[in-house]
Amino acid sequence: MPVGSPPLASLPGMHYTFFRRHSVGEKSAMKKKDYLKELDRLTVELVKLQEWVKAKKLKVVVLFEGRDAAGKGGVIKAITGGLNPRFARIVALAAPTERERNQWYFQRYVAQLPTGGEMVFFDRSWYNRAGVERVMGFCTEEEYREFARSVPEFERMLQRAGIILIKYWFSVSDEVQESRFRDRIRDPAKRWKLSPMDMDARSKWIEYSKAKDDLFEFSDLPDSPWHVVDADDKYCARLNTIAHFLGKIPYGDLTPEPIELPPRQEGGDYKRPPIEGLKWIPRVYPEPKGKGAKATKATKTGKAEKPRKDGKKEKPDKGAKKGKPGKDGGAIGRKAGKESPRKVEPSANPDEDS
Repeated sequence: MPVGSPPLASLPGMHYTFFRRHSVGEKSAMKKKDYLKELDRLTVELVKLQEWVKAKKLKVVVLFEGRDAAGKGGVIKAITGGLNPRFARIVALAAPTERERNQWYFQRYVAQLPTGGEMVFFDRSWYNRAGVERVMGFCTEEEYREFARSVPEFERMLQRAGIILIKYWFSVSDEVQESRFRDRIRDPAKRWKLSPMDMDARSKWIEYSKAKDDLFEFSDLPDSPWHVVDADDKYCARLNTIAHFLGKIPYGDLTPEPIELPPRQEGGDYKRPPIEGLKWIPRVYPEPKGKGAKATKATKTGKAEKPRKDGKKEKPDKGAKKGKPGKDGGAIGRKAGKESPRKVEPSANPDEDS
């Protein structure tokens, strides 16, 4: 989609069900293998960028803002997954403590700013004051107005100090957000992402929309603009954001030259102590084969093989090899059925990578 183009759902004649089926929610316009291939390519470029930032002692701050379940965390993971964590930090601050509530509002964020050679990625930032704090009543109107007056100059101050500031706003539709919330409710591994605050936010959708519009009025500035990401399709949102981010900082290729692996030191008179006495963790994977495998499997599943009354092992039906009906009259073997097993394709669910 060209830069500046509207999302597909807003194009004339484009029915939303078509858009949803092809690019939103649990599905993506990209196949998973294509997404992963392109992510691998962009990760190499991100590593080059990090080497450049380290060599030139640059200071990079990237803000990720937007509604709940817009995919901010997934994008940050995609960006930082292949980077050196010593020089690429993720900042996701919890609610302020009593001490922090009595500090200068920007103080706890200033403590997280990068030194030379670092990139810092804020999963939500000082713009909490103009979003959740304002909508949910966690700040006074005067505190909000003071933030609106201060934040443009605060960001100019950061830039004058040599910090490269990049701001992303992730835009997600009501329908897609609801779909992702329901997916988190169903999945125990994702349920931690939901909080009572998220549920309250659903009932204040319009208030959040108005707060976002007001936020853009005073903070979408020529020297520190908001870059809006169409986040309904997670795979595409991640790749589009990474490609844009790479284009915001000119960098060269400082990939180190291949090195020769030196030979390992000879053992000499060193003798390794016996390993039998070490406290090895149980080997659960891969599943054991051969003797004892059935017992292990029964222990893991809690089900044991049911023995015959005469103590002998159960013999397979003679018709099983030829696809003939077994003793119970059912067809056994691949040749007995008309349908052959279908190949199971990898899931293209973007949420699996969140």
